[in-house]
Amino acid sequence: MSTLRIKNMVCDRCKMVVKSELEGLGYTPVLVELGLVELAEKESEVEQERIRISMSNLGFELINDKKSQVIEQVKTLIINLVHYKNDKLNIKLSDYISHELHHEYSAVSKLFSETEGTTIEQYFIAQKIEKVKELLMYDELSLSQIAFQMHYSSVAHLSRQFKKVTGFTPSHFKKNKDNQRKSLHNV
Repeated sequence: MSTLRIKNMVCDRCKMVVKSELEGLGYTPVLVELGLVELAEKESEVEQERIRISMSNLGFELINDKKSQVIEQVKTLIINLVHYKNDKLNIKLSDYISHELHHEYSAVSKLFSETEGTTIEQYFIAQKIEKVKELLMYDELSLSQIAFQMHYSSVAHLSRQFKKVTGFTPSHFKKNKDNQRKSLHNV
């Protein structure tokens, strides 16, 4: 059994692409999650290079060093939390990350800040704002409903944070159809 950490794997479609590519290369993915793949077989260095090249051609990156793996795990946890498990957004972020990674939050936070040039909290807020943009573009929910769904204390709090990150109010963003969302791995 072999575990691969993969950067830029941010959605269900990414999981399907990675799984299909690995199967095409003759491997048996036992588990495919955001940022993580477990293969039934152990690959050699030559095979790992073949996988690396194949993943790179698809816009993904194999991560080998421990620090980068921790950073990607944090990003994956936050993306999962904001975009796929937003019913759990009311939990304390530091407790969630510490619990999931089995590391002290202060050490993870320091590593993340030094490596990424931003804090975990700022990354979390950026992901939340991208989700808000998505919900605004769908035009199915009111701003109050979006604030509630994203666990903001008020519409005013959401609006302030949205403007601070994007430079626009949510209503201006919604009216201006030229505003583009960022892909999740570029946030």
